[in-house]
Amino acid sequence: MEFIDRDFSAARFIRCLLHDAVIRGSDVTALDIDDPHLHRGSLWVNGVDVVPFVEAELDRRFPGRALKTANTPDGLRAAWSAVEQAWGDVQPTASGLEDVSVDGEWTYSQTLRHLVMATNAWLHGAILGREQPFHWIGQPFAEYEPEGGDMTIFGEPTSYDEVLAVRGEHQAMVRGYLATVTEEDLTTTRPHPWAPSHQVDVLHCLHVILNEEWEHQRYAIRDLRKARLG
Repeated sequence: MEFIDRDFSAARFIRCLLHDAVIRGSDVTALDIDDPHLHRGSLWVNGVDVVPFVEAELDRRFPGRALKTANTPDGLRAAWSAVEQAWGDVQPTASGLEDVSVDGEWTYSQTLRHLVMATNAWLHGAILGREQPFHWIGQPFAEYEPEGGDMTIFGEPTSYDEVLAVRGEHQAMVRGYLATVTEEDLTTTRPHPWAPSHQVDVLHCLHVILNEEWEHQRYAIRDLRKARLG
């Protein structure tokens, strides 16, 4: 498929597959790309793979983020401590804005609820093997229901304080698991929570949790900043 001499100014591409897409001889001034999985691949701009530069800059902006690929028990414990510290710093800035949606994105409260669900899927479901791992307060991702997920599990919280309480409990659950995890544990395999026929190791599951935390914090900070600007 080719688009030649077309005007896509101000277009928005949401949850689209654009891998291996090619843009040639085009004006991309102020092009805004957000890919939470960019670190796994490449992005070429004028013949330069910019992923290493992007990752280095994000690590600079978000102290502790570089630890998300830790692969030892002590490293993972330090990585989770950095995550909790980072969210603790963001929390006060969300006061009064916790239910504000910017550009149709999740609110801050919904973001915390989604991280509850991420913890449920990858810790309680994948690592610990619970048959029904999800807390009702979780916020499913957009594809969850279309792909056959059971939405009857979930409900709306009665207050933001309830969200904070459940989120805090789930952070403590990750902290508690990491407190005793061993090198041997990290190499054991589990069924992938969204593709049970595929096996992944415990370290992979923990890396997904850490990546979810840092990416959604980045989104939250972005949107809180926009919300404050009105």
